[in-house]
Amino acid sequence: MDRYFENKVAVVTGAGSGIGMTGAMTFAGAGAKVIVADIDSVNGNETVNLIKKNNGEATFVKTDVSKSSDVEKMVSQTIKAYNRIDIAFNNAGVEVPMAKVADILEQDWDRIININLKSVWLCMKNEIGAMLRQGGGVIVNMSSIVGILGQQDMASYVACKHAIIGLTKTAALEYADKGIRVNAVCPVIVDTPMLERYTKGDPDIIAGLTAQYPLKRLVKPQEVADVVLWLCSDKSSYVNGHSLVLDGGFSIQ
Repeated sequence: MDRYFENKVAVVTGAGSGIGMTGAMTFAGAGAKVIVADIDSVNGNETVNLIKKNNGEATFVKTDVSKSSDVEKMVSQTIKAYNRIDIAFNNAGVEVPMAKVADILEQDWDRIININLKSVWLCMKNEIGAMLRQGGGVIVNMSSIVGILGQQDMASYVACKHAIIGLTKTAALEYADKGIRVNAVCPVIVDTPMLERYTKGDPDIIAGLTAQYPLKRLVKPQEVADVVLWLCSDKSSYVNGHSLVLDGGFSIQ
């Protein structure tokens, strides 16, 4: 997708590491001006530095996506810097403490709902406002394969990812006639720092996770980023309200 997004402005949340970092760098490599949004200033600025080293253009905005004031600032600073938002990849999220439904602590439930679900609504609320004023745009939300299936010991995470798909479908219907497309991506476990925190590098855990997938490997951040870019491009111009699964065939077994 060589310079396909020239003169476009893309906002990527959670862009300090993992899928977000890869997505931000890929958008920049395709010509977009990128707002790198993350709560982690060190990692966020490192993403910006990597983009600039590759002759791309990016600006870091420190953002706690669970706070409305931060999300409003993220959008207003994007408009101030670049005058528009053409693309939004609402990717930020955190992992969940493993626990059965009856054992989840209320504070853990609230934290996951705020960071993984409320944040997507806050981002869309503000991004859509900007896109309406300019006449259109594209949004991609990060869901998960557990937004379609269930998963034991991860009820709050599963609930968030299911709800993101519902938000995506609803927004897609509400704003289709305003030139705004909204889709979601639903990957299985991605080989990111979040996975490293979960497995602690244990090769047996990694092997067990890998064995469940027909392709016998984990999905790579770049593979997710490439799908996100396609969904944000004119090549997917009739794709709206869709939840695109990246699972290597896992869900059809």
